[in-house]
Amino acid sequence: MGLISLLWGIVAMLWMILALIPVIGITNWLLIPFAAVGAVIAAIGVLFTRTGRRGRAKAGLVINGIVIFVAIWRLGLGGGVL
Repeated sequence: MGLISLLWGIVAMLWMILALIPVIGITNWLLIPFAAVGAVIAAIGVLFTRTGRRGRAKAGLVINGIVIFVAIWRLGLGGGVL
């Protein structure tokens, strides 16, 4: 679960960088649920993984959380459209 959430977060981060372009900013509406699914996968990985093997899941949770925060911030700046 940790590796999946980490890869999911990397894809979401790349998508977020693309969504920072003004005309493509509306894709943040799709990015937020995508990153939320990654965060849920990471949370499951953190909760149900042995103690010493949680690093990737925690990293995925942090990356997906950052992506969600930036996407919401970007939608706020653009009025939900740009």
